[in-house]
Amino acid sequence: MPGLLRGVARTAVVAGTATAVSNRVSRRQQGRWAQQEYQEAPQQAAPAAEPPPAPPADDMSSKIDQLKQLGELKAQGVLTEAEFEDQKRKILSS
Repeated sequence: MPGLLRGVARTAVVAGTATAVSNRVSRRQQGRWAQQEYQEAPQQAAPAAEPPPAPPADDMSSKIDQLKQLGELKAQGVLTEAEFEDQKRKILSS
């Protein structure tokens, strides 16, 4: 019986060691692949880069929100009447 336990224990140690080594090799290889992809990605992505989409022209809710914030700044005294009118004109013309 002691010989059987010793054999089972030895097998468990060998299997555990093999698993640990295998996992380490796999992680190292995945790290190398990730590093290669990272180095290649900027070269491939540069020609394919597209400009960001333009905001919708008729987005009135966004303009209304901006005007409300502008009005609050004027009411708080942060903006003068001239600054308020100038910013309002820019928002409405965009």
